[in-house]
Amino acid sequence: MNPISNIWNHPKTTVAGLLIAIVTIGGVLSQQGISLGSAGTGTVVSLISGLAAALLGMLARDPADTSISTGTTAKLGAWALIALLLPIPFVSGCSGTTVAQDIVNWTPALESAVATVDSTAALLAPADAPIFAAATAGFNAASKLLAAQAKAYLANPSAGVLAQLQAQVVVLEQQVNASMLEAGKIVNPASQQHALAAVQAVGTVVSAILALVQSVSSKAAVARMATQSSIKLATVRPYMDADRAAEIVAAHYGEPVELARIQVAQFELSEVGAGF
Repeated sequence: MNPISNIWNHPKTTVAGLLIAIVTIGGVLSQQGISLGSAGTGTVVSLISGLAAALLGMLARDPADTSISTGTTAKLGAWALIALLLPIPFVSGCSGTTVAQDIVNWTPALESAVATVDSTAALLAPADAPIFAAATAGFNAASKLLAAQAKAYLANPSAGVLAQLQAQVVVLEQQVNASMLEAGKIVNPASQQHALAAVQAVGTVVSAILALVQSVSSKAAVARMATQSSIKLATVRPYMDADRAAEIVAAHYGEPVELARIQVAQFELSEVGAGF
């Protein structure tokens, strides 16, 4: 399909896509502390993002063009809503207590995902099972410690407890990344699929917790966490399943998969920008 003619033939869809991109990029810039200057009592970034979101809402309420089907117009309205809800709830937190509760709420999913990893070795080819077991051996201890620290932070959201939580989530994140690389080396296609899926489930939960921890961490703390992350997201990204990650996030928060998919993508952009 010719992209130029597509833009010309579907201007409303094109404009909606551009506005969604503006809102998404604006959210990432705001998370990184990039304001592009002040505008009234806010920032230029927040002003542009707000205007883009408002225009999306107006675009979605416009009468349907005779050249665009009702289904397309409805989809534009849904994407507008998704863009407006983008910061909720995956990468934002109102307070330390709220975020701590959200982290604790993720721990059952983490425990379940780790339990699945423990049982996955039985599904692999005999030659692959020991390699996988060795690569994921640290998941149990690290996940239990992270869950305990999340509960401790909920009980006492102090700087000292937060520092411990920051360090531990990075430890588990690095273990997951290392395991993902090892799983990617498995030659047997069926074994590799089972191994990557199991590690991916743990990684998605850890990523969600990492996002929540970052939302209540200072820029200096985030920079320190990124420095401690030697295996970067870009290295393991080829082995990740974005659709599966979105399904896990959507199921946890009870939200549309489309919204979760954008939230996951936004978080990944934010992570790369932060140095993870």
